[in-house]
Amino acid sequence: MNAQGIETHRMASARTEAVGTRLTTPRPTTPRNGLATAALTLGVTGLLTSVVFVGGPLAVIGLILGIAALMTARRTGAGRGKAVTALVTSALAIVVSGLVAVLVLWYADQTQECYRPDSFHQYTQCVRLHLDGDRPASSHR
Repeated sequence: MNAQGIETHRMASARTEAVGTRLTTPRPTTPRNGLATAALTLGVTGLLTSVVFVGGPLAVIGLILGIAALMTARRTGAGRGKAVTALVTSALAIVVSGLVAVLVLWYADQTQECYRPDSFHQYTQCVRLHLDGDRPASSHR
């Protein structure tokens, strides 16, 4: 090989080494907050299922994890936004679950006389009468 060929070979091997070094050098990772992700998942799931009462317990767990995630975020600086969002969605899910429970209890109280009908048609008629306030005189308390 002549001098020019040797120089070209050295440059090519230097490029290969540089590329190889870049591929094997670990990239700096950003800190993650797994508690915040779990709390956010539970908060959103709790909010979506709060109408069927499943969301209440999920939201309570999400709220507890959200508080823990917020404390972790203060220490590490990671996941603060997720933790705050988890707290908000969990709190909303608890409120919605509570409102649904109150509404179901109110409905059950208003229509308790209708629970032994002979047919579904009689049940719907009874419910309409009780919810509209047009109760027959014999059924007043």
